[in-house]
Amino acid sequence: MNEKFSVLMSVYYKENPIYLKEAMESIYDRQILKPTEIVLVEDGKLTEELYQEITRQKEKLKNILKIVKLEKNSGLGKALNVGVLNCTNELIARMDSDDISCSERFLKQIECFKNNENIDIVGSNISEFINDVNNIVGIRNVYENDIDIKKDMKKRCSLNHVTVIFKKSKILEVGNYLEWFCNEDYYLWLRLLKNNAIFKNISESLVFVRVGMEMYGRRGGMKYFKSEADIQKYMLENKMITQTEYFRNIFVRFVVQILLPNWLRKVIYLKILRKNIKDKKCQN
Repeated sequence: MNEKFSVLMSVYYKENPIYLKEAMESIYDRQILKPTEIVLVEDGKLTEELYQEITRQKEKLKNILKIVKLEKNSGLGKALNVGVLNCTNELIARMDSDDISCSERFLKQIECFKNNENIDIVGSNISEFINDVNNIVGIRNVYENDIDIKKDMKKRCSLNHVTVIFKKSKILEVGNYLEWFCNEDYYLWLRLLKNNAIFKNISESLVFVRVGMEMYGRRGGMKYFKSEADIQKYMLENKMITQTEYFRNIFVRFVVQILLPNWLRKVIYLKILRKNIKDKKCQN
């Protein structure tokens, strides 16, 4: 398989230019296998500091970095939809503008595609950190093989969005990214599942993800719960889950996302939903 691949990122006005700089360095400067294209979607008007950092990156990366500008902030689903259409390579790697990829990330993921051309999407575990990459507070492990990933998809999103590399053609077959509050990725994976896509995860953390107390706040509240409930309804209507599984999933989400205060939700995520141990440190 051709080793050419694109990296797709989106940035909006609330992003930190220092974090953007670190993210860009991690996906190009420090990568063993470098992307041939980076597509950065400007989701609406940005701050002057962000524009300055993007200009610096453009001067450094020259023909590698492609900037796609959206006139107004349209949300992640729309930004990524446009971004996918602007990627020229079949393989597209996702990355957030405030996370850090390990230096071996792309090398290991592209190797998976080379070893099995039937695979449509490859992700990995993530290590979550606060402030500094050495301050790991949790690890989100995901199942490795296609069968287990699809079983787990009935309960939760079984791919870590910021870690995936996927085939553009397969994404377009199912309609590309679509808007779904905080669940654009889960909705996309479910449509891929319906379309018999082949999934794989690498059982190690290849991306460091920034988290904080505000993250747990975003994962609570009625709007977030309704988004999650609608995902469960979509699975039920498409016969991906049974009624029993539907009601179980709704009940768990209602307790965690509506009834629990932020501090207790944080405890649940870190002590139960995350592996709170030191993972193998990635070279970044």
